[in-house]
Amino acid sequence: MRKLDEFDMTDNAMSPEDYIESLGKKAKRAAASLMSATTDQKNMALTEAARSLRESSKELLDANAKDVASVQGSKDDAFIDRLTLTQERIDSIAGALESIAKLPDPVGRLLTEIDRPNGLKIKRVSVPIGVIGMIYESRPNVGADASALCLKSGNAVILRGGSE
Repeated sequence: MRKLDEFDMTDNAMSPEDYIESLGKKAKRAAASLMSATTDQKNMALTEAARSLRESSKELLDANAKDVASVQGSKDDAFIDRLTLTQERIDSIAGALESIAKLPDPVGRLLTEIDRPNGLKIKRVSVPIGVIGMIYESRPNVGADASALCLKSGNAVILRGGSE
């Protein structure tokens, strides 16, 4: 029998339960690395992702055209518009990643500090949650935005597009 770690989402023999468990285990391992990532490392990953999006825009637009063609006629115009990528939308997604990189790092931020009468100092400091699960409306920018915000805050994320 294969270990769960050996499965991926293209493995049709995997049960949905095993697939979800495998995703969770992988996300938990990723979260351990992300929790200790420096601000510079996170910002570099975000700016590199933005650069890569721009450089790969032709391939993204070609693949998106196939996606749109596959649902043409079976979905309404509003759905088609949400699904459709343009160069302008790719540039906007990349710009959002760069904007998130410029935000202050929320990890390690002092939230409150209390001095107790006995001399004990209590500090509440922001830390990553670990793994975040998110079901979202299937628009190309939402996955990128959610991923970027989770990365910036030192969290792994499991994304699931909506049923549409």
